Amino acid sequence: MSEPVVVDAMGGDHGPAETVGGAVMARREHGVPVVLVGRAGEIRVELARHGAVGEIDVVHAEEVVPMGERGAGAVASGASSLKVGCELLRQGAGSAFVSAGSTGAVVACAIRGVGRAPAVLRPALAIALPSVTGGATVLIDAGATADPTPEMIAQFALLGASYAQLVLGVSDPSVGLLSIGSEPGKGNRLTRRVEELLPGLPLRFHGNVEGHDVLAGTVDVIVTDGFTGNIVLKNVEGSVRAVLTLVARSGAAGPEALRGVARRYDPETHGGAALLGLSGTVVVAHGSSRAATITRACVVAHDLAGGGIVARVRDHLAAEPVT
Repeated sequence: MSEPVVVDAMGGDHGPAETVGGAVMARREHGVPVVLVGRAGEIRVELARHGAVGEIDVVHAEEVVPMGERGAGAVASGASSLKVGCELLRQGAGSAFVSAGSTGAVVACAIRGVGRAPAVLRPALAIALPSVTGGATVLIDAGATADPTPEMIAQFALLGASYAQLVLGVSDPSVGLLSIGSEPGKGNRLTRRVEELLPGLPLRFHGNVEGHDVLAGTVDVIVTDGFTGNIVLKNVEGSVRAVLTLVARSGAAGPEALRGVARRYDPETHGGAALLGLSGTVVVAHGSSRAATITRACVVAHDLAGGGIVARVRDHLAAEPVT
């Protein structure tokens, strides 16, 4: 693909040092064309450290959206790296956009700057979590929308099923609704309403699933609201680290075996979450991303764009509206 992946060089806890380093690795080690957006002077200092001045294009954006920004302020700000990056994607100057910035800010800028795909109520973050069966389960929404309507969550299920089909290769993905019990009718008012909507959609609805099903491979897709989904994601990351630490201290497994398990759940491995339901490809990386994670996020974004994920998800959604 001739269009580069647009990288928000200023986003994340460690930008621009780690974001620039990751972009350079994506270009050199994986052949992914990239363009960096942010404060040009700071970016070029980092490029010089890697001997990459002139190798990667830089688009200047003076403002930086703080990591604590929830969203509205990011949209209202001037020429931030987030807004300029999304605008480049909208104009077709990039194939995808990658940022490790505040999730709320990235989502808000992407909705305003890139735009929702037709018929999409609200975009959602999808991330594939490795399961104990050897496959993966798509968690959606992983943090884009904290207070969705039931109709939005039902549409998230369609987005997640499309992602499982197109990216993971699951021909007929099963979808579970995260709740406090597997029995029908369990959950709060929001969950019970979503449970009523899902059987009427063109997907294989398994029914309710619980927290212990997230890594068990019970279903191919687990759908929930962004508030709950982000807590689940962070809990998985923290629990894996804690368990591996305890196992290492006990001496029950060797370092290499533990590193292998850790790699499966490390953000560096999956790179980031795909923001589905937009008119362009956007990948949101972990806020604490180091260079290797940014590299992976660039590769994921490049592959999603090359596979036409936006158009294919849009076509899947067009099959059945959510009412």
